[in-house]
Amino acid sequence: MAEAERIIGTPDTPHAAGAGQERPGGNTVPGRRSGADGAQAPAGGPGTDGTEAGGAAARAAGTPGTSSRVDEPQDGAARDEPRGPRRIAVLFTVAAVAYVLDLVSKMIVVAKLEHRPPIRVIGDWLQLEAIRNAGAAFGFGEAFTVIFTVIAAVVIVVIARLVRKLHSVPWAIALGLLLGGALGNLTDRIFRAPGVFEGAVVDFISPKHFAVFNLADSAIVCGGILIVLLSFRGLDPDGTVHKD
Repeated sequence: MAEAERIIGTPDTPHAAGAGQERPGGNTVPGRRSGADGAQAPAGGPGTDGTEAGGAAARAAGTPGTSSRVDEPQDGAARDEPRGPRRIAVLFTVAAVAYVLDLVSKMIVVAKLEHRPPIRVIGDWLQLEAIRNAGAAFGFGEAFTVIFTVIAAVVIVVIARLVRKLHSVPWAIALGLLLGGALGNLTDRIFRAPGVFEGAVVDFISPKHFAVFNLADSAIVCGGILIVLLSFRGLDPDGTVHKD
């Protein structure tokens, strides 16, 4: 009896199943060992095939991180393309604001202050007084009105040429101030008495112990100071920076 149980019961014992004996159909009996063998199976298993297929697909399509890094410079280059037009828009916006403020202020001064006593703003330290200036900014060089008109026109042409390589916002602001101021005074030179290209500029801001000037002069001076500061910092109109 014991011999019969030994012969009949051996295939069904857990020990025999764990040993991975094959059944008549050729399949391995499930068990720990079988599971471990499945986990350690070489590249032919379903899990391994899925991993390799996924890896191949990832390599073919490119991993998300690598793709974004490759695409970023392209996107950045695409974003850089409109930078020039944006800087040009800044330049002309600043120039338009400076020009309109100067033009409107001169119209008000001519209508309200000319041939009238000065208006005190801060005692004797700052007054508003309408004065016709045939010279340059702050009343200098009244005998060279035509020359100053030509210089203003040359400044405008030079700024227009710089616009094509402009990629710096500070430079756009500086050149915009220069352009607006030059256009403001050039308008006076052309359209005011005594004649074309000889017209006298309207000045009205009169600080104590200083020459009388207008908003166009202020814009020109501020733009010039900003250009000097940018040059000292090594920043070029095209956006490049020179470091010592």
